[in-house]
Order: sequence, then structure tokens, then C-alpha cells
Amino acid sequence: MDKDSADLLVQLVRSQRTAALGTLRQGAPLVSMVLYLPGTDCATFHLHVSRLAWHTQDMLSEARVSLSIAATDDGLRNPQTLERVSVRGEAKALSNDSPEHAPLKAAWLARYPESAIQFELADFQFFHIAVRDARFVAGFGRIHNVSAQDLAGLCLHGSN
Repeated sequence: MDKDSADLLVQLVRSQRTAALGTLRQGAPLVSMVLYLPGTDCATFHLHVSRLAWHTQDMLSEARVSLSIAATDDGLRNPQTLERVSVRGEAKALSNDSPEHAPLKAAWLARYPESAIQFELADFQFFHIAVRDARFVAGFGRIHNVSAQDLAGLCLHGSN
């Protein structure tokens, strides 16, 4: 992947705040909008979701998920040229008393301060998504398959 595309991918993952989460619900696809927190390596993502939500129930019964993150359509350019990445991975519920919870909560609230109320509700918990691989579209005809290892390298060390 060229440096410009790599920079676009890292910027996309770090700048957007919502993703489409794909799960399997009773054997059929379901897509929901979720907030996400990328790990510093971009090869992990965290969601803070309610156990009452269908997508959470789905992740508990089938760990394989997909996240789709796309640049915002500002109406100024052809939407087919918008940067987007589809990430495949496995989701794992994190207990609220796990060692990861406190630092994740702090990072989550720094990114989403308006969601503080969710930490007072008993049905919310974090899910860790370990990336398997990703497909990045940097624009029309600029498509890259990315391994979790390559994604981590780009986010941790830059595209040089």
C-alpha cells in the first residue's frame, strides 16, 4: 500500500466515531450503527454496548463480526470515492471488573463524554474486537487487503 493510502486508512479509523456493525442474528445478517474506540494499534476495536441490544446478543452467541467505517459524505464529491474500510474480527465481552475496564472507560469518555450515563446502567459492557483482516477502499479503484499485523504496523509506526 502506498504512503498516501496508508495515511488515509489510519486517519479514517482514528477520526470517525461511528461504524456499521455486522453480526449474525439467527443465521441472517444484521447491521447496526455503533460507536467505536480504536486501539492504539488499530488492530483492535472496542464497543460499549447494551446487553439488551440485538447486536450484543448476537456477539454473545457468535463472535464473528464485521465493522464498516466510512468517511462522512459531505455531498461535495462522488460518494463512490469516499474512503472506507471493512474490518472482520472476533468479538469478546469484557467483564466490568476486568483490569481493562477502567482505562477503557477513561478513553471512551474522552472520546464520547456524552455517554457517561451508560456507565451508570447495569446492562452496558465493553466488547473487544480482535481484527482478523480488513479491506480498505482509498477511493475509486484503489483497493487494499490488509492483515491485522499490517494494520497494527501502520497505526503504530506510520506508513514509512
